[in-house]
Amino acid sequence: MASKGLIEAITTTQGVFFDFDGPVCEVFAGIPASEVAASLVDVMREFNPTLSEEMEGMDFMDALRISPRAGSDALSAVEDRLLEAEMAAVKVAGEPTPGAVASLEAAKASGRSVAIVSNNSAECVRDFLARHDLIPLVQEIVGRSAYKPHRMKPSPYSLLVAAARLGVSPERCTLVGDSVSDVEAAIAAAAKSIGYANRAGKNQSLAKAGANAVIESMDALADALSERPVR
Repeated sequence: MASKGLIEAITTTQGVFFDFDGPVCEVFAGIPASEVAASLVDVMREFNPTLSEEMEGMDFMDALRISPRAGSDALSAVEDRLLEAEMAAVKVAGEPTPGAVASLEAAKASGRSVAIVSNNSAECVRDFLARHDLIPLVQEIVGRSAYKPHRMKPSPYSLLVAAARLGVSPERCTLVGDSVSDVEAAIAAAAKSIGYANRAGKNQSLAKAGANAVIESMDALADALSERPVR
């Protein structure tokens, strides 16, 4: 049975936004994220050894965020390397997250608009969806703005773009994401958020960040959407 928070989060939602890595698939299931991060450090070392040392041990998205400090050429090289890694990763990422396809189907069948809103590149998202015949379930894909990491979530930029493309007010959109930055982006956009706690401890961090609801399986979202058409 859907929780009160989940019901309230989707009852008036016209646009359902899915973060990609986590809710839809595990992008780096076949290629470890740590390897990707290390490769970005190697790229940065050619431009700014001091900054490359600072990047060591960072999540690769955080490494991308600070790369502009080394200049536009360094940013371009790091971004290009990350795109290359993402495109390789989605080819060996395996099947969609359990319940993801059902959630996409339920969102569309309920009369809601559906978008993927991700810090991953739109190219890798589109490639994965095409490989699994999911393109017809998604109306918009808003990925990372190339060479503009400041627009990544927790910035609300991608959510606002998706809402505008779909012709839906941000206040009537809900983002499903597995990170605190997803929740923060939704709050900044005046949208709702559903936290997907796919790892131990995420329930607390997502709730503390302000998620309207927290789920532990995507099937829970599919069931709730199936039971409640948009109004």
